[in-house]
Amino acid sequence: MSDRPGRLEGKLAIVTGAARGQGEAICRAFVDEGARVVVCDVLDEDGEGVAASIGGAATYRHLDVADEQNWQSVVTWCTETLGNPNVLVNNAGIVRAAPMEETTLDDYRAVVEVNQVGCFLGMRSVIGPMREAGGGSIVNTSSVAGLHGVRGVIAYAASKYAVRGMTRSAALELGVDGIRVNSIHPGTIDTPMVNTEEFAHVDRAAYFSAIPAGRIGQPRDVAMVALFLASDESAYCTGAEFIVDGGSSTGTRV
Repeated sequence: MSDRPGRLEGKLAIVTGAARGQGEAICRAFVDEGARVVVCDVLDEDGEGVAASIGGAATYRHLDVADEQNWQSVVTWCTETLGNPNVLVNNAGIVRAAPMEETTLDDYRAVVEVNQVGCFLGMRSVIGPMREAGGGSIVNTSSVAGLHGVRGVIAYAASKYAVRGMTRSAALELGVDGIRVNSIHPGTIDTPMVNTEEFAHVDRAAYFSAIPAGRIGQPRDVAMVALFLASDESAYCTGAEFIVDGGSSTGTRV
């Protein structure tokens, strides 16, 4: 066992969409490196299970990221119970896959509310506490769909482009307070989001054998980048975009 301090020793992180997939992996990676985490989601049973399995360094709180009052109550509870957060990971997200002409306004708005509005509300909610703490790190989960167009997910792509823009704007505004803001752009990661009937038609073996990494991404691949951005190792990184896609944005091997 190493006696070195954890990379996030003494830090308190709020992670959204943390009941499974990328969010769960991020929580586990953070606690392994010394952080305390607030596991946030709307999937209460799953979220409580994740927090319980991690142990005393994790606490679950119900959070609908599109609800302004819910954000305020969670952040207030956090500051009054655990202290001011040093890290926020805006990871919660949903997708609705359909051709543009078949995408309903309700579906479009639902995606924007979670992916875009939820990210905005999260960032705004932690500014005061992070300023009082002397600074912090905000990590926003965008997507490679926020870097280039993707067929069949117009609302998702629009929301992820918005996250990219908000990240840069927030970095410009909050740098004076010692708050860094960066975005992660995952490719296809093996999570419940992509294991649905909406994507059953995709020939995964053919697709992933052609990209440079030769495999689908795993939640831990994203968690390790989030860990770097949450830590002081990335102290000179803000307003930046970190691509975690196995090289798929670069091109294919065939």
